Amino acid sequence: MGSLITNIVQSAALVASLPQTATNGLSRLGTLQAPTFPEFLPGPLQNGFPWGTRTAARTNPYELSPTTGVIRPYDFTISRGFIAPDGVNRSVMLINGQFPGPTIEANWGDTFQITVRNRLEGPEEGTGLHWHGILQRQTPWYDGVPSVGQCPIAPGKDLTYTFKADLYGSSWYHSHYSAQYAAGLFGAMVIHGPHENFFYDVDLGPVMLTDWYHAEYFELVKQTMTPGAPPVFSDNNLINGKMSYDCSRIPAGGPSCTSNAGISQFNFQSGKTHRLRLINAGAESLQRFSIDGHTMTVVANDYVPVVPYQTNVVTLGIGQRTDVIVRANMAPNASVFMRANMSVPCSLTNQPNAVAAIFYEQADKTKTPRSAAQVFEDSSCGNDPLTRTRPLFPYPALANAATTYNVDITAGPNGTGHFLWYMNGQSFRANYDHPLHLLAAAGNTSYPYDPQWNVINFRGNNSVRVIVNNKFPAAHPMHLHGHNFFVLAEVSGASLR
Repeated sequence: MGSLITNIVQSAALVASLPQTATNGLSRLGTLQAPTFPEFLPGPLQNGFPWGTRTAARTNPYELSPTTGVIRPYDFTISRGFIAPDGVNRSVMLINGQFPGPTIEANWGDTFQITVRNRLEGPEEGTGLHWHGILQRQTPWYDGVPSVGQCPIAPGKDLTYTFKADLYGSSWYHSHYSAQYAAGLFGAMVIHGPHENFFYDVDLGPVMLTDWYHAEYFELVKQTMTPGAPPVFSDNNLINGKMSYDCSRIPAGGPSCTSNAGISQFNFQSGKTHRLRLINAGAESLQRFSIDGHTMTVVANDYVPVVPYQTNVVTLGIGQRTDVIVRANMAPNASVFMRANMSVPCSLTNQPNAVAAIFYEQADKTKTPRSAAQVFEDSSCGNDPLTRTRPLFPYPALANAATTYNVDITAGPNGTGHFLWYMNGQSFRANYDHPLHLLAAAGNTSYPYDPQWNVINFRGNNSVRVIVNNKFPAAHPMHLHGHNFFVLAEVSGASLR
């Protein structure tokens, strides 16, 4: 599997065989012409900032977020198209003709107003977009999860999501309908906020890391749900939607493939500091991110500013984000590789490695960088040590939660032999015609007593201690919509109670 990377790093020239429109449609991500990002967007200021005197270290973001009154409108059209992000031509789902989808921006306290138009044809299907990490206080129906907060957006129909940018930092949005985001339905989300704990000269914006499949997403679901079928393995790894592929691996009669499709490229300015917004937008894999010859300073994880610390490699589970600051400490004519490596012990992949080129201002941008990869340990399937990630705002954990709930995660075949995941012995069954929030608004609260809904009624408790025991012999990420949470303890090889 290392032959592809070897071929790239040993080639003399770094000129792509395919134009950007063939690999990524109308997106400029991954090109030297990609825009950089401002410290904040235009709008009313208080004490010089849209968020006024609020700071990362002294302001509780969950209780004192600003309300600017500024609307940030976007208009998305979702449609099908054919592109070749790694040279393999395949059918994908695009937002405004782009892969990845458009990056959306706001200042902390602004309001997003995003109209999503479902124009999926051949075949038609529903959709819905989830805005990852947004708390959605007072707007839970705009969280974007069909069967929970909304019905799917029907073919030919539109839905306008309106919600407050209630936290700040780096995130992404993605389809929450079936496995559509493995077909390309995702993009980055940047919310500008205070950062007095760190400074930078250039905001390079999102660096999206994505495991990539050459089969259409429905075939991936079908294989996963077929009794006795082998597990699905990804075919490649992408950085900002780009990578090359070894076309000799395409079977006879397979899709068309163009070698040396092209890798993503980034600009560095010698002596300046650069902010990179790392996002694991993959469907299955754990990513390790590094930059040859450079140390990264971690300043935020997800939407939580942290006390800065330095590292050579950043670990990102599915959906996780990490903001890093990198000083361009090399000569003006230098060039190096940026690398994303899917963790082989922790991922199902046939080609785990991706590279992108970083060019300093005087570097020859037609020549391949000659840089050595960082060495890192790849045996753990967890995040970087909790002792290194201390939130900047000292929000204390409760000594005793109002209630405790234990969750055992298992997986296995059901009565018909289909592989399912279970929480406390129950697998969730969605009903797209009757979303949970709609039922609640109609006064129907019977669903906690119907096991297939997997709804837990915590009644009037204002805090919950959740103990998750993964009893399946593989790592599994956990993401909680509408909340951030404290990680109090983690243990390998044993159950917590």
